[in-house]
Amino acid sequence: MRTYNAATGEIERKWWVVDAAGKNLGRLATEIAQVIRGKHKPQFTPNQDTGDFVIVVNADKVVTTGNKSVEKHYYRHSRFFGSLKSRNFVEQMEHDPAFILEDAVKGMLPKNKLSKTLITKLKAYKGPNHPHSAQRPEALNLKYLKQ
Repeated sequence: MRTYNAATGEIERKWWVVDAAGKNLGRLATEIAQVIRGKHKPQFTPNQDTGDFVIVVNADKVVTTGNKSVEKHYYRHSRFFGSLKSRNFVEQMEHDPAFILEDAVKGMLPKNKLSKTLITKLKAYKGPNHPHSAQRPEALNLKYLKQ
């Protein structure tokens, strides 16, 4: 039995669109991370980029459970002393809701050099419109999220 390794030219990439309205943030992020990585394909190779592109619309309508809207914080630091800034979930949703989804998906990707190229395949947008209609994205059927 020989091990299969996907070559760069033989990978077919698709574009998927996901509506995040009313979906749980963590469960949505796990599904998106698997599609971006390519784990849904039979050609999956762990050290190759075999995944598809994912467009997320209505990122401002994603929900969380429990007290995460108050207790979850997003930190940023400019590497100068005393410059640590933080926002909770509600403040970050008002400022940039697409960042919340990108951050959740980025945390679920492998921590290696490949993750930098994988996260560029996620396109998150605040409203229902996106500029990727030329790629003809299809609606993604999510396994764990009821439609």
